[in-house]
Amino acid sequence: MSSKTWLITGASKGFGREWTEAALGRGDRVAALSRTAGAFDDLVAVHGDAILPIQANVTDRVAVTVAVRRAAQHFGRLDVVVNNAGYGLFGMVEEVTEQQARDQVEVNLFGPLWVTQAALPLMRAQGGGHIVQVSSIAGVFSLPGLGVYHASKFGLEGFTASLAAEVKAFGIKVTLVEPAGYATDWAGPSAVHAQRGDAYDEFRAAMARPSAKRGDPSATREAILTLVDADEPPLRIFFGQGPLPLMRKEYAARIEEWERWDEVSQAAFGA
Repeated sequence: MSSKTWLITGASKGFGREWTEAALGRGDRVAALSRTAGAFDDLVAVHGDAILPIQANVTDRVAVTVAVRRAAQHFGRLDVVVNNAGYGLFGMVEEVTEQQARDQVEVNLFGPLWVTQAALPLMRAQGGGHIVQVSSIAGVFSLPGLGVYHASKFGLEGFTASLAAEVKAFGIKVTLVEPAGYATDWAGPSAVHAQRGDAYDEFRAAMARPSAKRGDPSATREAILTLVDADEPPLRIFFGQGPLPLMRKEYAARIEEWERWDEVSQAAFGA
């Protein structure tokens, strides 16, 4: 199999770092984006010109466009674009500030949109490519205390599903990766927490539960390589144990509720 050229955002930490190393380790080339200068010095020392470090913030549309073009010009093409940059915002909907909400959507939703828009003309010109959006199980169901994070991931899922249909004829593949809980710094140093209001103290206490076991991010390396090598990759794929049984229950409950209220729904259409 011929080597691939990747562009990965948020490549200095978590899944981004794991997948950057996995791609380089098998002889692929990677344009690695991060907000932090020098984040890939160690990888450059090992892999040399196979990695192109780019310092850019995905919320800056102009900088993103320049970064994508630079990567394509440097390597000659872009086979895989992975929109991985993102973080968690914890807080009840009422507690989240305007700036926190805007920042969350800027990174988790608009960031992937800007990267995708910049990459599409290049992929069309070369006759194909694969865009991988790192969503979450939080993009297909919701929990209390993560409302705005859910909003950003539901938005990502929405435009990506439309995108897949729009670009299929150009030979461009699109996949939403929906990870479960992993031991990345998503809920650690990278997370933002809204100031807690005492109105929700009892609710928080009632919903508190032991921390679930988190997956090993390094275990996703083979999975991401298998995904981008597939002739017909899925539009959606879970990473981790547990999401599928959870989603079966979630969607069964949705259908049951829609069916229970269907008489009202039908009447709302008019004669």
